[in-house]
Amino acid sequence: MSSLIELLPKVVSEGRKEANRILDGLSNASRITLQTNELVQPNKNRKQKNLGSAVLGAAGYDVSPAWTNRLVYGDNLLVMQALLAGDPATGLPSMRGKIDLIYIDPPYDSKADYRTKIELPGATIDSKPTVLEQFAYADTWSTTIDGEEIKGTIAYLKYMYPRLVLMKELLSERGNMFVHLDGHVGHYVKIIMDDIFGKENFHNELIWRYGKMSNAQKKFPQNHDNIFFYSKSNDYVFNPVKSAESEYKNRFIRFVEDNKVRFGAVKTKTDNLIRLRIKQKEKELGRPLLDDDVLFDFNKEYKNQDDVFYDISIIKGNAAEFIDYGTQKPEKLLERILEAGSNEGSVVADFFGGSGTTAVVAEKLGRKWITSDIGKPATMIMRKRFIDNDAKEFFYQSIGDYQREQMKTNFGTKFRIYELNQIVLNLYGAIPFRDEENPSHNLGRIKNTKRLIYVVSPSELVSPNTISRALDEMNTFQGGWNKVTVLGWNFKSDIGAYLDTMREYKDGTLTVEIIPADLLDQLKSKASYKKLSGQVAVDANGTVKTPVRFSSLQYLTLKDPIIKDGQITIELDNYVILSADALPLDAKNKEKMNEVIARDPLALIEYWSVDPNYDGNFFHSTWQDYRNNTENDDDALHVINKVTLPLGETGYVAVRAVDVFGLESEVIMEVSNE
Repeated sequence: MSSLIELLPKVVSEGRKEANRILDGLSNASRITLQTNELVQPNKNRKQKNLGSAVLGAAGYDVSPAWTNRLVYGDNLLVMQALLAGDPATGLPSMRGKIDLIYIDPPYDSKADYRTKIELPGATIDSKPTVLEQFAYADTWSTTIDGEEIKGTIAYLKYMYPRLVLMKELLSERGNMFVHLDGHVGHYVKIIMDDIFGKENFHNELIWRYGKMSNAQKKFPQNHDNIFFYSKSNDYVFNPVKSAESEYKNRFIRFVEDNKVRFGAVKTKTDNLIRLRIKQKEKELGRPLLDDDVLFDFNKEYKNQDDVFYDISIIKGNAAEFIDYGTQKPEKLLERILEAGSNEGSVVADFFGGSGTTAVVAEKLGRKWITSDIGKPATMIMRKRFIDNDAKEFFYQSIGDYQREQMKTNFGTKFRIYELNQIVLNLYGAIPFRDEENPSHNLGRIKNTKRLIYVVSPSELVSPNTISRALDEMNTFQGGWNKVTVLGWNFKSDIGAYLDTMREYKDGTLTVEIIPADLLDQLKSKASYKKLSGQVAVDANGTVKTPVRFSSLQYLTLKDPIIKDGQITIELDNYVILSADALPLDAKNKEKMNEVIARDPLALIEYWSVDPNYDGNFFHSTWQDYRNNTENDDDALHVINKVTLPLGETGYVAVRAVDVFGLESEVIMEVSNE
């Protein structure tokens, strides 16, 4: 097996080729786009005391705003491609050369496992990351180089190289890059950073000494992280930061009050410490302090902060900023980096967003921000944190047509969508029809039954029109079928509510199922497909057994709204998720989840929001509530079920809900103010 040093040149070569391929394809008609899920105007419910016209929002959205911050869910390689291409739908030009500072805190190839614990009434669920999200939670890496399967650090570097190239493309000419790592891979990443940015543009290896307790017996306790500071050019922004020593010493300053020189503190809460310090000093001197005994001269110029940050500790559980996220970094650390490496009004980005600290600090310091994460739990946490911090309005977006891009990555650009349709049919246990009967290659049948299977392209959102086409095929194709099953990748968020109205098909004539988002990650090679398809079986009754977990669609229902005096009262009725089988849970946790589904389905709602003036384009969320928002009630494990809001002028109200696993549902109501 080749050593890491032997393989490193191949990592660089392949990384450059991939980055160049991406950059060359930015102008293609099929370039990656951003899908806007929600335009969030933070306004969490505070016991409904302040829900006046401010929550209404304007109908429509100005598609050419000066700037709107962005939270994006998806693989950052695709997110950056979309940013480089621009987002015409929301007025965002190409961000190539427009980001002033990028800070990333990527996984460290540490083999840690960041599973998500979900607290529900009467149950604690341990949710595993999907294959799609495992980069965000389990630092395990695997790749192929020259036909050889490679795991560990070299695979990690292959993953990072093209991403770092795209980050450089996004940076402005005076822009800065901060890469936060530790001793597992930091020295290797610096080599590829030197290759991408140029060794002459390396400025510091910052040491964050965080003071964590350790019981290490066979080595010195690890007590620091490394942050590599690069710039795009030799003309870069840098604002010197005063030494942290001043933050300690300025508690003991000499100042003039009532024409007398006194010792005191900047912060009054340290008065007791000041008195103790003065007593200690007087004891040392053997006399009372005189006016000339200056412990600290407040007007003195202090030295600049050096490259060792020893004054910033890890976040304690009782800290105001603590949100119980495994890799959360202190706001003070990001404040120092952003103040040094950017200016007010600068655009700051973090493509491994995690708990959202970079964006939170950017907002506090008057910077604009873009952040993304491949983990759905992370993006859910960030959205709530931004609302908690009363952030400015921001977009919540995702990658449009994710499956198509992943398919090209796995199978090459020559792979066609119809081939993917055939794969899905086979893994569902369906027999595809002959090409001449089935030119779209998306129809199949379950043997020994009159059940038709209709596969929807990953480039199409399953909508009411899709359902109509599937029903037409059921009634007409080859003389008709008794049942039809629609298999889709991507769905309009209101499709569940639409299907709930189709009561004539409740007998099972029509079923709609979700193709698992991680399927393409399970199909990285012909061998993996062969292994999966070999486990598919159909018995004499037409019952299918498959290792791939296709799931029923979830949906939200509402009670009839109450409209009075220009106000609308919206109340959640039920949340329907038929089975826990498709969720990232083991058998024990599935059993617990099914109990919660049966007993208290609304407990699964993590977040819900309302657009009372829906224009049919952007979902403009102007009111939100979510679990752990105890400002409205004392129940941290439930959202409130009812809200009264001013009614808009469009005649439509949209409600969106996200469950604890990140699955989204939408209901759109036509209402009248008369």
